[in-house]
Amino acid sequence: MTEWRKRVRVGIIGGNNPEAKHLDMASRVGELVARAGAILVCGGLGGVMAAAASGAKKAGGLTLGILPGSAPEEANPYIDIPIATGMGYSRNSLVAMNSDVLIAIDGEYGTLTEIAYGNIYGKKVIGLDTWDMKGVIKASSAEEAVEMALVRLRK
Repeated sequence: MTEWRKRVRVGIIGGNNPEAKHLDMASRVGELVARAGAILVCGGLGGVMAAAASGAKKAGGLTLGILPGSAPEEANPYIDIPIATGMGYSRNSLVAMNSDVLIAIDGEYGTLTEIAYGNIYGKKVIGLDTWDMKGVIKASSAEEAVEMALVRLRK
C-alpha cells in the first residue's frame, strides 16, 4: 500500500483561460510533478488546472481538485479526488493550505489570491510567466519550476 500521507503535495495554480503556451507549460509541470512521485493539488477546473492534471495523469500521478462549487462532478476529467467546497473563490485558501509548495502559471486575480495565501501560510511559491512580485520565485521553464519546488522542500 502506498503511503499517500507522506507524499509531497505540489499545488499548481493558474489561469482558467490561458494561452496555448501556458497550457503546454502546465501539462509539462504536471507530468514532472507526477514523475517525482508527488501529488498534484489544484482547483480542479479548466485551463491551467486541467492541463496540469492531464500531464500528471499521463505520467501515472495522483490528482486532487479542491473545487469552488458543491458538486464533485464539476471537476475536470483528470481529477482523481474531487473535493467539493461550496466556497467559491474562498476555496483558494484551501488549495494553498493543502499544498507543500505552489507553482503558479499565468493567472489573474484568482491566482493572485492563491499566491497571497501561499505566502500567508509560509509556502514557497514558484512562478512561471505569472505575477512578478515579492514572494514569487521566478522560474524560466517547467523543469526549473519543478526542480526549484522540490529542492526547496528538501531544505
